[in-house]
Amino acid sequence: MALDEATTQFLLQMGESGVKPLHEMTPEEARLTFSALRDLYGTGPEMVRVEEAVVKGEDGGSFGARVLVPSETPRGVIVYYHGGGWVIGGLDEFDTLARQLAARTGCTVVLADYRLAPEHRYPTAARDAYAALTWAATAFPGLPIVVAGDSAGGNLAAVVARRARDEDGPPIRLQVLVYPVTDCDLDNASYTAPDNQLMLNRDSMIWFWDHYAPDHATRADPDASPLRAADLSGLPPALVLTAEHDVLRDEGEAYAERLRQAGVPVELKRFEGQMHGFFQMVNVLPGSAAGMGTVSEAVTRSLS
Repeated sequence: MALDEATTQFLLQMGESGVKPLHEMTPEEARLTFSALRDLYGTGPEMVRVEEAVVKGEDGGSFGARVLVPSETPRGVIVYYHGGGWVIGGLDEFDTLARQLAARTGCTVVLADYRLAPEHRYPTAARDAYAALTWAATAFPGLPIVVAGDSAGGNLAAVVARRARDEDGPPIRLQVLVYPVTDCDLDNASYTAPDNQLMLNRDSMIWFWDHYAPDHATRADPDASPLRAADLSGLPPALVLTAEHDVLRDEGEAYAERLRQAGVPVELKRFEGQMHGFFQMVNVLPGSAAGMGTVSEAVTRSLS
């Protein structure tokens, strides 16, 4: 199926803006370019309370988290890890998405501002992600926990879910993986398909991996490539969303299949006519609203 009309028009506008390809930018240039998109998203729903927190990392450093509380009686906590290839992205760029998620699910959302590469390379982001989970479990005792994320954030959510199993960590009710990075293989069918070379393409992912895990030997670690974990049994139920025109499509769907084979309940949904990044394009692409509906429904069912 071809890209939907809204996505096609968005890409045309981006092309006319003269922005150079991501893989030709410095991390600083990429962060500025990405942050400029937040003006397109508008403001999200009002919250009862918004708090800025500081979370201590496992290495003694620290990072921020934004806590979005939709009501005085939240039904659960969603720890959300934003996308951006472990290199770009931050609280403000994902604030509208997180507010919508909080309002739609009735859950407090903890938006983790894990430290980014190349200043903080692998495994810092993975360790910060787990620290965010344990912080949330302590800050909101008794509430069921969902871990969620998109792209590199989906990678971190998957890593956190497995680590919580292995270390008898906080119980997780559901893992929501939106077009997650699950493997370091850059040559599978979805990576090489010409129709998938859009906002995110193979060159972009090479750039991201080179900044996050420049030592190629570490990329096969399960905390970098969750698809390569030996045992996926006993993990929380999963919702996995993929996009038809996405270099990450095949590895996301392969991870869903590995979970199924391990006996984990999995809901997999491929969004036809969509590209990588559609979920975070709140109020820009119609596919984002459809994705949010799927996620919020799954979270609601899980917490019922």
